[in-house]
Amino acid sequence: MNILKFKYKRLFASVLTLAMVSCSNPWDDRTDNGDANLTVTLSEAITNTTEVSQFAQLLVETGYDKILADSKTYTVFVPTNAAMAAVGNDILDNPETLKKFVENHIALTAYSSERSDEETQIKMYSSKFLIFKGNNTIDDASIVNPDNYAKNGVFHIINKALAPKLNIWQYINSVAETNQAATYLQSLKGFSIYKSDSLAKIVSEENGAGYLADSLTNSYLRNVYNLNNENNLYTLFLMEDAGYTAEVDKMKPYLIKKTNTERDSTAIYAQYFTLRDMAFHGKYELDELPANLVSRFGVVVPVDKTQIVETIHLSNGIVYIMKRVEVELDKRLLTKQIEGEDNDGFFNFVRSRMFYRDREDLSGLSFQDVMVQNTGAVQPWLSYSGKDFYSTKYQVKWRAVNDIQTNVFQQRVIIYGKSEVIDGATTFTEQLAIFPYTNVERNFYEEVLIGEFTLDEARDIDFISLVGANTTANGTNSITLDYLKFIPVIK
Repeated sequence: MNILKFKYKRLFASVLTLAMVSCSNPWDDRTDNGDANLTVTLSEAITNTTEVSQFAQLLVETGYDKILADSKTYTVFVPTNAAMAAVGNDILDNPETLKKFVENHIALTAYSSERSDEETQIKMYSSKFLIFKGNNTIDDASIVNPDNYAKNGVFHIINKALAPKLNIWQYINSVAETNQAATYLQSLKGFSIYKSDSLAKIVSEENGAGYLADSLTNSYLRNVYNLNNENNLYTLFLMEDAGYTAEVDKMKPYLIKKTNTERDSTAIYAQYFTLRDMAFHGKYELDELPANLVSRFGVVVPVDKTQIVETIHLSNGIVYIMKRVEVELDKRLLTKQIEGEDNDGFFNFVRSRMFYRDREDLSGLSFQDVMVQNTGAVQPWLSYSGKDFYSTKYQVKWRAVNDIQTNVFQQRVIIYGKSEVIDGATTFTEQLAIFPYTNVERNFYEEVLIGEFTLDEARDIDFISLVGANTTANGTNSITLDYLKFIPVIK
């Protein structure tokens, strides 16, 4: 029995050793494998490889032969001489673009072609990212001779040069003179969609970030996605002028702004609210595009591949030039929901009388709400605010759960557009809507329609107030709210 155990242990050790060897990294196994390149640096190994002599010469011209001779570990994707023949003089004859070109073939650390990852995003010395796909593809080039090891790294010979691509924002700037949507996106460097954008741009300029280097400097980059960011991948639908104009015109009746003599504010905002739903996080290749994509603002955008005119691969994602991306208004104009527990302030009672609650409805679903009780004061108030209301009619509903009192009480919603401080007291002005007192029935968990109101101008609303009864009697001056819904009506 002991002999059997001893033999079993030896067999297990042998199998384990074999498994460890078979699963090891080729970079770690390079020592003493008989490859003469392991005694020389990457710079020397590439220079000694005849089929890549042209790229080797570029390493010397740019000084990267010295960098690839130092003690750090590198990966170099080296184009063949045949691949180099396709590189234009606009790159080769300009020292700055030539340097970026060479840098776009070099990465820090060693990346073997023998790996388990389907995709790896590799940062190149150019600060661009390239996707290493499978075992034999880097960006849109194929590896024809992989895993040539040297003492300070590895080089792969590829069949196509890796000229640095523009990123999405750089591409937008390059076509701004010929594409209206791109022209508008570029213009948001100078125009601020929100007040906070202006402050961000000041901070950015003070810190020296530059107008194209930082997401603070453009209202689209700041509020939608920073399409100038090389660290993430994005997909952008960029419409041709006719389709773009048609979509913007659909939005204009819902984004009416007071127009001054200097600019058409309605057009500016209609364009923004059209284009904000055209960018998506992640790179969707043509065969990966689903029937619908959801923007970061919750808008469901149908993807009609028959509208695609051109597909443009860029360093941080992909741009689809579209004839039109048609989004129905009932998908664009989303219901705005304001949660009861997200109040901005309160009036006419002390904080200890306000309770943020974790509850369950009759079906067992959890929700949070707020309840104010026993204030001993008339008309206790909770105040809320909301951004980006459209110029249209709204239906207003609430869910307000009265589940701990034995009596019915009443509350109302009043909407003010502005406030001002007079003699130290806050006075609300520009009354937009005042709804009648409505019963909050006991143990009623359904939504209740409390009324409608119309906004003639698209705007933010700073003071949406939930107001209790005009009585000091505790139990009858309570207020409670799970949420308010503002449902836009299509004209």
